[in-house]
Amino acid sequence: MRSRTRFIVGRDPELSEIGRALTDAREGRGGVVFLVGEAGIGKSRLAAEAAGTAFGSGMRVLRGRSSTTGPTVPFRPLTEALMTLFRSGEPLDDLPLGPYRPTLGRIIPDWSSDTQEDSSMVILGEAVLRLLIATGKEHGQLLLLEDLHDADPETLAVVEYLVDNLEYTNVVLLATIRTEPCDALDMAEAAGRRGAGAVLELAPLTRAEVGGVVADQLGTEPEQVPPEVLERLWDDSAGSPFLVEELLQGLISSGALVRGDEGWRVVGSLRSDVSTALARGILRRIDRLGPQGLTLLSAAAVIGRRFPLTVLQRMTGIDDRGLLSHLHAGVAAQLVVSDEPAPDWYAFRHALTAEALMTQLTPGNRAEMAGRAADAVQELHPALEGEWCPLAAELREQAGADGEAGRLFADAGLRALAAGAIGSAVTLLGRAERLLAGNQDTARRTEVLEALLPALAEAGDFAQAFSFAEHLHTPGGSGLSAQRLAVLHTRLAKVAHTSGRWEDGNRQIARARALLGESPDERSTAPIDVTAAYLALDTPGPDRTQLAEKLAYSALQAAERHGMATVVCQAWELLATLARERDFDEASALLQSALGTAERHHLPVQRMYALTRIGGNTWLTEGSTDGLLAARNEAQRLGSATIVYTIDGILILDAVLRGEFDAAREAGRECLAVVQRLRLAPASRYVLMAQATRAAHLGDRAAMDGALAAFAEWDGSGSQEEPLTRGLARAFCALLEEDRDGALTELRAVSALEDANPSTYYLSGRYGVGLLLEVLAGEADRGRFEEIAATAPGRMRWNRQFLFFADAVLLGREGRGDAAEAAVAEALRVAAPYPTALHLGLRLTAEAAHESGWGEPVAWLRKAELHFHQHAVTAVANASRAALRGMGAPVHQRRSGASRIPDELRTQGVTVREYEVFQLLAERLGNKDIADRLYISPRTVEKHIAALGTKTGRPNRAALCDLAAALAP
Repeated sequence: MRSRTRFIVGRDPELSEIGRALTDAREGRGGVVFLVGEAGIGKSRLAAEAAGTAFGSGMRVLRGRSSTTGPTVPFRPLTEALMTLFRSGEPLDDLPLGPYRPTLGRIIPDWSSDTQEDSSMVILGEAVLRLLIATGKEHGQLLLLEDLHDADPETLAVVEYLVDNLEYTNVVLLATIRTEPCDALDMAEAAGRRGAGAVLELAPLTRAEVGGVVADQLGTEPEQVPPEVLERLWDDSAGSPFLVEELLQGLISSGALVRGDEGWRVVGSLRSDVSTALARGILRRIDRLGPQGLTLLSAAAVIGRRFPLTVLQRMTGIDDRGLLSHLHAGVAAQLVVSDEPAPDWYAFRHALTAEALMTQLTPGNRAEMAGRAADAVQELHPALEGEWCPLAAELREQAGADGEAGRLFADAGLRALAAGAIGSAVTLLGRAERLLAGNQDTARRTEVLEALLPALAEAGDFAQAFSFAEHLHTPGGSGLSAQRLAVLHTRLAKVAHTSGRWEDGNRQIARARALLGESPDERSTAPIDVTAAYLALDTPGPDRTQLAEKLAYSALQAAERHGMATVVCQAWELLATLARERDFDEASALLQSALGTAERHHLPVQRMYALTRIGGNTWLTEGSTDGLLAARNEAQRLGSATIVYTIDGILILDAVLRGEFDAAREAGRECLAVVQRLRLAPASRYVLMAQATRAAHLGDRAAMDGALAAFAEWDGSGSQEEPLTRGLARAFCALLEEDRDGALTELRAVSALEDANPSTYYLSGRYGVGLLLEVLAGEADRGRFEEIAATAPGRMRWNRQFLFFADAVLLGREGRGDAAEAAVAEALRVAAPYPTALHLGLRLTAEAAHESGWGEPVAWLRKAELHFHQHAVTAVANASRAALRGMGAPVHQRRSGASRIPDELRTQGVTVREYEVFQLLAERLGNKDIADRLYISPRTVEKHIAALGTKTGRPNRAALCDLAAALAP
């Protein structure tokens, strides 16, 4: 009997798809294929077949596998794959990588002297892409990444970049992923939905296919397989190729299935527990390797599914010859495989093999062997660099040395955090905290908590972060000094700030200050002051910006004196936010200082924050999102969920302002679902504000009110987002209803809100559309205009467009028509990305231009009328037509929009204009009010109402109003 089938059974469609991808790559059309399925379904076998096909066609094959012990070592599978290039003997120093070569030092040890730890994920992804293209340009290249479900977040970020950029290369990315909830599977499915990769989900084999596998292993024809054997294997394997092979091996080893002169026949019972039979079958095969072989593989199983030979040899004491002979025998028995491309590493062919070996070890045996393995790791690698530290920690935990395991996990987690690998850091530090808590190592656990709390906040896991608060007690009760407890309370305050819980944060700050007493030292107070500054900015009150600035300056001065780089960065970032009101150049200079400090001191998280604020400033001043997108990529690389979703909120608002309403709706729905689940209050408020703004810019008051009601549920009162709900949403909605008085009322409310609770968000209208409305109403003169125009917020692009329109109106009134026209031209240039604002500005400015006799008011109104008609903003379109009539200009009647009429009314012959009147009847308005809203005469309204009564069969106006309310959208 064969130990493995010669051919792959039942996977012809997948093999064809992979073959096409390889052929396309050799012709310069790269691609991505994900093999998805449960354990044992045949992903690795298909991947090996793909590798053989690629190699046979002359393509280079690079292969890496993720660790099965969790996300611990960033970029591990990529490092393993790319190291194959350096074992090929080809010169690589002259590759055309340009400035990207140093970045690759983060992944490739041979180039580690050139490493740039703070390079962004976009740059790193591009560097890997260029290396793949350069080394595979002659015949193409297959990058095979196995077990991507176990990959670290950093690896997945690079893979995601490759997925989106391999199309026009000669590289195929083939990855295997288990069908279990994980980020890798989410990434693959998203790639499949957008057409960036093929997702091949491997289904269980059919009954006939199981028969083919069995026949091939038995070396016979399918019809010669005993029916009861096929039935048993089909029932017990559930179509898993691996289980079919292993269970069949077990039947033969137990003597239940034997070969005779007339072929295979059953001589014993085929019924047994599947897991027991499987484990017994595997162990029988291992027994054939002899006692030393069993000992060797048992030791390997203790290390894990993957194991290094050097460690295995040190812990077992076996000589070179014995080690290699037993390993080769294990390979021949299909138990283990060489774990290429990692040198000196082997792996069990399937996780079930390692599990079967573990079943025959007593807890004492297992602990003793794990301790020997940990000793070997630490003797061979005393510095415990890279993956050796978490491996040693895992082994110490198996050995029952929880204290030592916790300290090693802590070391590994702190290294991951220092490198900016937040996802890995949370996993490692979380394990360290649990082990150290049980071991009563209070001092070391406190150190872990000090790092874990902010990491959890960045990852968005606030519930776990706050769960630690109940474990903090008085100094005497906890065994900690007042200073260490104050640090923990400060970290919890920072978590509270990130989640938007300013009251909780202020309580934690008060506890920290109380612990330090009346004369605290500067090193202890600087972190407290900077965290308190951030909380002050979110705490409602008329003096919050002044208090925040005072605390930030205090923290900055102390931190600079004591070399506290993280606090220095945090203080500069906050001061830069406050400086935006005075001068964007000042704000930019402060952020550049923060960025430089973060880079010099290798603080990737603070670098990310600086990049985010720099990107935000560029968006405000120029309207460009490039900086925000780059910062978002960096946040994704680091695993900072809070920053990713904060930036997503800004991008959603940007899409609204640009008139990309469909994209904003979809992005808002997806983002809101996540931030509400994470309980990210600031991000939730911001996205809800953006959704309300979207509805307002479409003139949809009902949808706007719904979004604002949801906003209020997130403690919106006194928040920095609240003025935006008035200025960007309510005021704009009033303007799109042609209610300028209502808009001015909302903007006056904005001023009152910002006086009571100063904001660092400056798009609420106070420095833009509010000034234009005041100028049009005669409430603001040239002096007021110059005052606003001289401010930094007035120079923000969104605000600037309205200031140019306001300037044009004032210039026209001053008799300077040419200058007024030039101001309008500049307004249109600045407003080019914002179609709703641009056409609203033309609508608002045209009548003033007509009155003063300058510009092209008729042309402007026609543009505005067309825009708002196309977007179904009836009030502004009608008002524009009325204004055109008042100027004596011909007006084109538009009767499109029939699709908005409900079927019930359309079949009764209701026209578009009649439906517009009908909709307003739901509000039970009088004829004159309806006429004012639609810019038609009351007599015309009366005629339309009479026609509606006849067509709908309603006896009177009250019945029509009831019907309109019932059919209201």
